[in-house]
Amino acid sequence: MTTQSLEDIAPTGTRPTTATWPSPGQAARIAGAGYVCVFLLAIFANFYVREGLVVPGDVAGTVANITGSIWLFRLGLLAFLAIFLLDIVIAWALHVVFREVNRDLSLVTAWFRLVYSALFGVALLFIFQVVHLVDGAESLAAVGPDIVNGQVMLALESFSTTWLIGLAAFGLHLVLLGRLVVTSGTASRWMGALLAVAGGAYLLDTAAHATLGNYDEFAAVFLLVVALPSMVGEGWLGLWLLLSHRIGR
Repeated sequence: MTTQSLEDIAPTGTRPTTATWPSPGQAARIAGAGYVCVFLLAIFANFYVREGLVVPGDVAGTVANITGSIWLFRLGLLAFLAIFLLDIVIAWALHVVFREVNRDLSLVTAWFRLVYSALFGVALLFIFQVVHLVDGAESLAAVGPDIVNGQVMLALESFSTTWLIGLAAFGLHLVLLGRLVVTSGTASRWMGALLAVAGGAYLLDTAAHATLGNYDEFAAVFLLVVALPSMVGEGWLGLWLLLSHRIGR
């Protein structure tokens, strides 16, 4: 008895196709939507919740703010978790978009973003620890509020430090992504250059944290150096990915 393949059985014009999903155009829209979501979630989680509740140099005030707004703090944690997951999706989608430009470089670019995502996920463990410490403050009363407050601040500082290390990998991701954008021929070279500048700014900021004992004196300058090219470059990229019709379907 002769075994027939599916292609032999299917009539002409109805044979199954081998089209891959997603196409570069579909992946671009996925990445663009991811960027928009990350921007909105980051504004809420980092700037509204974290920076709104944490008072630099005031341990008791910070712990009191978090304790009094614990559900807001929890919502911020959920937003950070969503960012962690979305970054993984964005890394994959960007690889699909740019793999035809340079497959190896696109893969390395995606890996650097995944390394950043992994470190950001580790950083979130410390935010979970803050929630547990605040919820369990009464049971820890025996050791004294000063110790509990100190543990909360240590967890918050550990979150910031781990995230900062991850941002070094994210900076390299942006530098390589800028290179891919410049060589793609489908996007503005200025956008690619701006992404590379933003990546270099992240690397410079992490290096400054590690080497400058008086970093706090220049914190506002470094914030501007990092935030300006990053917000403009990544915002531009996100909108281009979401709206561009020049990427293959």
